[in-house]
Amino acid sequence: MSIGSLYPVGRSPGPQPARPLPHARAAVPLGLRLLAAALCCLLALALTAIVFVRTYPGQWLDGMLLPRAERGGGYEQETALVGPAKTVLATFGSPTLIAALLGGVLLVGVLRRRLVAGVVGVGMVLCAVVVAGAVKSALPRPDLQIESSTTHNSFPSGHVAAATALLLAFMLVLPGWARRWLAVPGAAGVTVIASATMIAGWHRFSDALGGVLLGAAMFYLAAAALAAWSGDRDADGGSDGASLWRGLAEAALGLVVLVWALVVVVPDLAGSVQRGALVAIVAAGASTMFLVGSVVFLVRSTDFAVPLCGRRHPQVQSSTEPRDI
Repeated sequence: MSIGSLYPVGRSPGPQPARPLPHARAAVPLGLRLLAAALCCLLALALTAIVFVRTYPGQWLDGMLLPRAERGGGYEQETALVGPAKTVLATFGSPTLIAALLGGVLLVGVLRRRLVAGVVGVGMVLCAVVVAGAVKSALPRPDLQIESSTTHNSFPSGHVAAATALLLAFMLVLPGWARRWLAVPGAAGVTVIASATMIAGWHRFSDALGGVLLGAAMFYLAAAALAAWSGDRDADGGSDGASLWRGLAEAALGLVVLVWALVVVVPDLAGSVQRGALVAIVAAGASTMFLVGSVVFLVRSTDFAVPLCGRRHPQVQSSTEPRDI
């Protein structure tokens, strides 16, 4: 014998449709994803330092790619491109040009009402230069009795770290569509700086790779802080799988264009440098394109809009919307 009403109370007569599970990317906050990317870059930076600076195979590989001119000599390559490389480095190292580029970051931030992002971008560049100098001074390079190596530590490259951080600082203040258009020429510019440091004998391949990783790590830390402050969410409505494949295709195309520009457009690059230096230049360009492409993919629909008055308050749920109990 049943007690009470035979009709269900507070339930709809028909079966309830299953609620869709939250999207995998939506389940993880944007700030945490950016922070995870920063930790990956820092881990890769530490592994690069350990392998290339502290181990025999790493020092040997650096020496094979960019051999010294003679026992006890420098790493300056025997090529006609040494003069242009030094000119590129002198131009990029000009305080006037650096100040103009940093001012450009702030100007774009002001025009797009992203002043906080512009200020953070400038601070990111300065931090990359300071950290590169501190690591270079503090990190010892042991003498492992390798003929093509010296005990002078130049890891990581401050020039490459500054160039990478400058490129990614513009990524903070530009809209998503402009980031995609800036990726290939920006990566090409960073690769030119990295190639110039290696041709002029200022840095080894590992130094250039470390500079790119350091600049990317600084960007991800800055972007994670901005995303957490402003409460940004990834507003990409497309499927994650489709976006991933499209990003991989764009990165592959950008890499092909970048390698073509290095080998074909740059006069006599393939014929005027040794094979090891050419491999180092192409590898540095590929690493730069990969990291810049990952930045464009992860923040493709993120607008780092931080109000000057404080953190953006989340919208209050309307009383007419259904709530879960």
